[in-house]
Amino acid sequence: MNQTHCQDDVDKTWHPVGSTWRNSECMDCDCSECCSAYSIPKQFPDDCVSVFDSVACAYIVHKKDDPSVQCPIYAAVG
Repeated sequence: MNQTHCQDDVDKTWHPVGSTWRNSECMDCDCSECCSAYSIPKQFPDDCVSVFDSVACAYIVHKKDDPSVQCPIYAAVG
């Protein structure tokens, strides 16, 4: 019997075989695997902080004393 759908282990939602989706944990998935949809900043200026935006599924790096000023990211993983 051919499988026509698979279930996301996190959200318990069903998806057609061959499709891709992003789940509630910011993972990009298909029926065989899920992987992180974002990279994690590892090197940035000392006066900056890395904050995860769960709506955008991305890390934002900004000045510790002024969140409106974004900082450069020198290295990231993911």
